Amino acid sequence: MPTLNLPTASGIAAYTTRAPRNFPTAKPPFSRVAYAAAHVVPNPLADNDPWLDIDIDWDRTIAFRRHLWSLGMAVAEAMDTAQRGMGLDWKNARELIRRSVDAARGTPGAVVASGAGTDHLEATASVTLDDVIRAYEEQCSAVEKAGGRIILMASRALVKAAKKPDDYLKVYGRILGQVKEPVIIHWLGEMFDPALAGYWGHADHMRAMDVAVEAIAANAGKVDGVKVSLLDKDKEIAMRRRLPKSVRMYTGDDFNYAELIAGDKQGYSDALLGIFDPIAPAASAALGALTRGDEKTFHDILGPTVPLSRHIFKAPTRFYKTGVVFLAYLNGFQDHFTMLGGQESTRSTLHLAELFRLADAAGLLLDPEKASARMKRVMATRGVEA
Repeated sequence: MPTLNLPTASGIAAYTTRAPRNFPTAKPPFSRVAYAAAHVVPNPLADNDPWLDIDIDWDRTIAFRRHLWSLGMAVAEAMDTAQRGMGLDWKNARELIRRSVDAARGTPGAVVASGAGTDHLEATASVTLDDVIRAYEEQCSAVEKAGGRIILMASRALVKAAKKPDDYLKVYGRILGQVKEPVIIHWLGEMFDPALAGYWGHADHMRAMDVAVEAIAANAGKVDGVKVSLLDKDKEIAMRRRLPKSVRMYTGDDFNYAELIAGDKQGYSDALLGIFDPIAPAASAALGALTRGDEKTFHDILGPTVPLSRHIFKAPTRFYKTGVVFLAYLNGFQDHFTMLGGQESTRSTLHLAELFRLADAAGLLLDPEKASARMKRVMATRGVEA
C-alpha cells in the first residue's frame, strides 16, 4: 500500500494507507428513507473571479448524482451541502434543480427533492413577512414547475422579518397551505449558518421546538417530514417523539446519525445528511444490512465513518463542505480540489491530513494509490513534500 508524508500536530510523519473496504452492494427499498445532500462541482478553468462568480461543471455535477442514485441514495438537491447561500445563488440553484430533476426522470428508481427558500431576497432589517412569503412562493413554484419535490429551507430573511414566534406560524401556514405535495421542512441550526440563530422565534432550541412542532401539527397533511440539523441527538429524539405519526424525522445530525437511524424502542430517524455524500458506499451497505435486520453489520460499517464525519463537521461547522469536496477529489469524482467562492481554503493543512487518515481508517479511499497521489499534490502546495 502507498506511503506518504502527512503533517501532524508534532511534525511530519510517514503514513501508510490500508486496503479499501469492499462494501457490499445494496439496493433499495431500504427500511429507512436516505437522502444524501449533494455537492456541486465548479469549472476550475473558467476565466472569472472565483470568489464572486459561479461557473458550474454541469456534467461532473450531475454525474455525481448518478453515482449516489446507483447506490440507492435519494438526492437532496440545492441544499447547504451544495453551498446554497454560501457560493450558490438562486439563479444557479434553479438551474441545478432543473437538471437534477431531468436526470432523475431518466434514471430508474432515482429520487430527488430540492431546496426552496428565500435566498434571492436580501435579508435586511426592512424585509417584511409578506416579502418572505412571496419569496418562498416563487421558489416553491419553480421547484414544482420543474416537477420536483420540495425541501422547505430555513430563511435568513424570516429571521429578520419575524417579531414573534407567531410570525413563523403565519409564514409556514401560508406556504404549506399552497404546496401541491407534502414537503420536508428543514430546521438548520446556527452552527451551520449563524444567520439562522433564533429560528422559530427563540434562541433556546427547546422553546423553538414548541413552535416548530405546532407549525407541523397544524399542517401535518402537507409535511412529509422534518430535517433537524442541531448536532444534538437528545433534542432530535425529543422532537421525534412529539411529531404527528404521519411525519418523518429526517436526521441532520452528522455527529450521531448511526444511532439515530438505528433508533430505539420508541422509534427511529430517517436520514437527510451531508455526510452521506462522501460516505455513500458505506451508507448504502449499512442501510442494506439494517433492512435485513442485521444491526451489528450496520454499526460495523457505519461506526467507523462517525469519527470522520465529526471531523469534517467540526466547528466552524459551516465549513464542512470543504471536507466533503476534498474526499470527492481524492476518490476521483472530480479532477480538482476547487470550490465555489474559494471555499477550498477554509480548512487547514492539518485538518485535511487528519481527514485523509480518518477516511482511510473507515475504508473510504476507493483507490488508495490514486488518493495518495492526489493527497501528495495538495500537500505539496501547502509546503509538505512527499
